[in-house]
Amino acid sequence: MARKDGEYETGKTIMKLGLTLGYSGGSFENQVGLVRHAESLGFDSVWTAEAWGSDAVTPAAWLLASTSKINVGTAIMQMPARTPAMAAMTAMTLQAMSGGRFILGIGPSGPQVIEGWHGVAYGRPLTRTREYIGIIRKILDRKEALVHDGFHYHIPFKGEGASGLGKPLKSILHGDPDLKIVTGAISPAGIAVAAEIADGFIPVFMNPERFDLFESAIKEGFAKAGGGRSLDNFTITPFVNVIIGDDLDRCRIPVKNFLALYIGGMGAREKNFYNDYARRLGYEAEAKIIQDLYLDGKKAEAAAAVPDKLCDEIALLGPADRVKDRLQAYKEAGRKKHISALLAAGARPESLQLLAEQVL
Repeated sequence: MARKDGEYETGKTIMKLGLTLGYSGGSFENQVGLVRHAESLGFDSVWTAEAWGSDAVTPAAWLLASTSKINVGTAIMQMPARTPAMAAMTAMTLQAMSGGRFILGIGPSGPQVIEGWHGVAYGRPLTRTREYIGIIRKILDRKEALVHDGFHYHIPFKGEGASGLGKPLKSILHGDPDLKIVTGAISPAGIAVAAEIADGFIPVFMNPERFDLFESAIKEGFAKAGGGRSLDNFTITPFVNVIIGDDLDRCRIPVKNFLALYIGGMGAREKNFYNDYARRLGYEAEAKIIQDLYLDGKKAEAAAAVPDKLCDEIALLGPADRVKDRLQAYKEAGRKKHISALLAAGARPESLQLLAEQVL
């Protein structure tokens, strides 16, 4: 086994390992010990998140300060919650203070959260993504003072209520133009935009044998970008629940709860990107049932309606030998460059140990 520039290679397999911590529930658990354990095993990255509780940036800063080698990314920072300049300032600061270990993960979130929690218009998510990344790149490049006139952002601002005193500025801090920017995306249009202008994307869950769901959108984005973009310089890093135990049905329970929340309740009935994704994965009838139950307040029934087969396709579950067997599909996807890194979710020390032994 050899390590080169943060990549671990076994035979023809090149796949990094990461750890995702998710967002807080009713309390916030200190997970520094788990992250340090992952770092000692050779994990490449750890990822924080935000919904409508804890933010993604504060724990990212804490983890960067508490580690020395592992990269720390946000999966994701909600774009409408921060101006692009604020996101650039945050990223530049964390990048500089950590010696280049920060990865900026951003996404549009959904209208229920953005309008219901942040109190701002959801707008056009793909347009926002283009403008947001474009503005951050301009700030990092620092070739000229920042000027932008788009649908979502007007810099300097000259609209209603403006003082008229705003002027184009350059960042005082010299940022890193090579800062990695990835997006949270699962819709074909979102994936195409990521392939065109970002360094990668994060599917919230993924069947490693269904790259075909992403392929045409990725090719579309690469073609639009030009300049030799390919899977050689673009990352696909799915979240993968890893739960080891002798009772397979018991191991599936957290995954069913997770899928019920996303497929059923992470969005309105008429606009739920995760529900649409489950349908594309081949679970059209099940996705409707799950959503109907969840939105009717029958969360337990919605979780029970999640097919075992779907859980087994997108997660690593059950006895250790079963997990090792299913892990081969991810390693094969790594060989094909369909997956750049497996981001383990819900993992415990023994799960991280198993992944490291099998992949690194």
